[in-house]
Amino acid sequence: METLEIQVEARDKQRKRDARRLLRGGKIPAVLYGPKTAAVGLTLDKKEFSRRVAGLQGSHLVRMKSEAAALAEKVALVKDMQFHPITGDVIHADFYEVDLTAKIQVHVPLHFVGKAVGIVNGGIIQPILREIEVECLPLDIPEFFNVDVSALDIGDSVHIEDLQMPEGVVSAAEDNLALVTVVAPTVEATTSAAAPVEAAAAAPADAKAPAKKE
Repeated sequence: METLEIQVEARDKQRKRDARRLLRGGKIPAVLYGPKTAAVGLTLDKKEFSRRVAGLQGSHLVRMKSEAAALAEKVALVKDMQFHPITGDVIHADFYEVDLTAKIQVHVPLHFVGKAVGIVNGGIIQPILREIEVECLPLDIPEFFNVDVSALDIGDSVHIEDLQMPEGVVSAAEDNLALVTVVAPTVEATTSAAAPVEAAAAAPADAKAPAKKE
């Protein structure tokens, strides 16, 4: 996996009003933490982070560049991002420091490729999972997995055991877990138009219309 380099600065104050001030100034408040790292406040350049990191899928490693010795060359996963509910802009980021020599568990997105045979036969492609959890060294994290659905007919599925895992990468789930399937189309039951006809036929044949009033 490619490691993205980003510029970070240490942040002392971590109050809400300070975070709002940073956002107005083109910065994003963030935090770095890990199993051997106490939480450290950071600031990021909003344009750089949004352009290079925020829109990427899956798990991504970043190498921190900073004038602060405690932050320089730290390698971390982008663990979480918070977005503004209206603008969609990133307003906070969490980084989880990793040891490049120790395996970790991460989620990797699935890309479904090809046109399933079952679709030609009237079926519907139905993804069951959009990502899977794997265990590997940080630098071996796959960007994504391609899942070829071309051979799937109605009722067929692709399972985790069908994926080609790179060397050093193992799934954290059961091999028989289904990822995608092709299902038969469902037809909604319609109300029979014969029902009112049958009800009318059940009425007495000699029923007379009410007499007209003079």
